[in-house]
Amino acid sequence: MTPSTARRKETSRRAILTAAFELVQEVGYAKLSIEGIAARAGVGKQTIYRWWPSKGAILLEAFLILSEGAEGAPPTLPDTGDLEADLIAVLRATVEELNDPRLESPMRALAIEITHDADLAAAYAERLDGPLREAKRRRLRSAQEAGQLAGDLDLDVAMDMIWGPVLNRWLYRSGPLTTDYADRVVTTALNGLRR
Repeated sequence: MTPSTARRKETSRRAILTAAFELVQEVGYAKLSIEGIAARAGVGKQTIYRWWPSKGAILLEAFLILSEGAEGAPPTLPDTGDLEADLIAVLRATVEELNDPRLESPMRALAIEITHDADLAAAYAERLDGPLREAKRRRLRSAQEAGQLAGDLDLDVAMDMIWGPVLNRWLYRSGPLTTDYADRVVTTALNGLRR
């Protein structure tokens, strides 16, 4: 592949991802179509289908690339030695991201679509959720090794206890998602998880 061909392909790919990300915010996921994405991106539908099997797959990649800037280094969580402060900072950032109007529609669409599409769920687990869970696990393991958490604590369950309530409240709109709520989740979870 010549450098100009590679550049054209990358330009088309970025245009498709940008179009999908913008359109899902404008029209919602139910009305998002491959035809609409192709028209907005200035490419043919066949170009899109050559690279992605579904609009959900496009949206996942768009979310990964455009919301974070680029795929690259694995995610990390702060490790200042103060577990509670670190978790509060992370959950507050999570609340801000979930409440960001630019990201809310794509994230809600992905949350719904992965329940229906096993391949998309696997891609989501591998490319987004898996690396995030590993970063969370590393931070909790560090606290465990420092004696801040019980040595026999199941870290996977602990992650679900800390992040689950925030995601659940956001997904089901079961109450206001605020930084105060995030702070209370951390305090409540750690009161039950400490030695």
